[in-house]
This record gives sequence, structure tokens and C-alpha cells, in this order.
Amino acid sequence: MVMLKDDERLDYLLAENLRIIQSPSVFSFSLDAVLLANFAYLPIQKGNIIDLCSGNGVIPLLISNRTKASIKGIEIQERLYDMAIRSIEFNQLGEQIQMIHGDIKQMPEKFGQAKFDVVTCNPPYFSTPPKGEKNSNEHLAIARHEILCTLEDAIMVSSKLLRQGGKAAFVHRPGRLLDILTLMRKHRIEPKRLRFVYPKRGKEANTILVEGIKDGNIDLKVLPPLYIYNEDNQYTNEVKEILFGKEEENANSKKLP
Repeated sequence: MVMLKDDERLDYLLAENLRIIQSPSVFSFSLDAVLLANFAYLPIQKGNIIDLCSGNGVIPLLISNRTKASIKGIEIQERLYDMAIRSIEFNQLGEQIQMIHGDIKQMPEKFGQAKFDVVTCNPPYFSTPPKGEKNSNEHLAIARHEILCTLEDAIMVSSKLLRQGGKAAFVHRPGRLLDILTLMRKHRIEPKRLRFVYPKRGKEANTILVEGIKDGNIDLKVLPPLYIYNEDNQYTNEVKEILFGKEEENANSKKLP
């Protein structure tokens, strides 16, 4: 059993045989998190992975099925951290996943530098808005806007945590592409793989996935585009496989926010 609070619900994690606590007024994961978890390189048998800006723990939970490595998740909001802890306990993954309640900027001091093989991060996408335009929901405002964590914070911390040759993977918006690539190089993470995600053919990209190597050689590969929906507004086969697994027969599949 799991204790749910207020408007929380217990959802399935799609292709994974896992459940996760969600709340429409506090935090619910989006397709971006699923795409990042699928995109990131992961060691299969052993290693140390850290996920920054973890929210309700969705990325640590998703990647736990792809690796036996130790996984840490960092979340600054206590309510989201609490949701993640309860989801990890419900799925009996406490031996593999450890959640830490704290500021990502403090993690290099807490763990030491160059201690991780992989860093994943789904950072806040938007710069801090004028006071009158900020979302009145504090949980959503912090998750979406650079109030407590900027893009440079996320990339700088990732670099400090990564061992030489380790990999960092990020998901963001195309409008910040030059910022991301510039900041990655500034902080010694050489961009190696880039993928543009499109709502459907003929539309502008609305998401980017980028992975880099700490102190890697210059060699950026632009991967084939990923289309979310086909002309019938149904998920493409590739997205179905990401979301529901290769044997996708789920008649109740729903679009994620």
C-alpha cells in the first residue's frame, strides 16, 4: 500500500512495470522526461548515475529498468521529494535509487567532484518571469522557471559531478540550443549527440535532446528527427515503442501533457 496525499494519484509508468505518485496541482511528469530517460546513455551492469532536478523521481524510476547501476535523484522541493520517496518505496527500489532533498548547486561539495558516470537533467525551461507574470502555484513556478536553478547552474554542476569521459544528457527547448551548446563547452562537456523532436512532420521542433562527454573530442552527431504524432494525430511507432514497449497493445494509451 502507498499513502496518497490531497489530490495525488498513483499512475502506471507506461512501458515499465512501475507506478508513480502524481499530482495535478504539484507535479506530473511530461513526455520530455520519458524521452530523456530513453535517450540517455546508461551503463548496463554497474556505475553511478545522478539525476538533477528530479521532480517526483520519474527519470530515476524510468532508467532503473535499463541499468543495475546506483542511481541518485536530487530535488529541492520537499513536496516533490516526498512524492519521489514514496514512489521508490512502493516499487521496492530503495536499494538502487536514493533521493536527496537539496539544491543541485550543493551536490559537488556533498558527493565530491568527478564521482559519476552519467548525469541526466530536465532543468527548468524558462527564465524567471516578471513578478506579476510568475505562476501563482509555487511548485509549478519553481519546476518551470529558473527561480532556484539556471541552465548554467545545471550544466556547471553536471560537469563538476562527472568523471572524465562521463556523459551528461539534457532535454530542453530549441530556443535555448545555442545557450546549451555554448555552456556545455564552457564547462568542459563536449556535445556529442543532438536530436530534434517535432510534434509532427511539417511542424517546427519543440524539444531537443543533447548529450555530451566530459572532456570529449569535437564530433557532434545530429541524429534523425523524432516525430511524436503521425498525420492521424496518433503516436508514431517509435514513440509508441518508447512509451509502451515493443509489444504495444494498450488500447487505453493516453497522450501525456
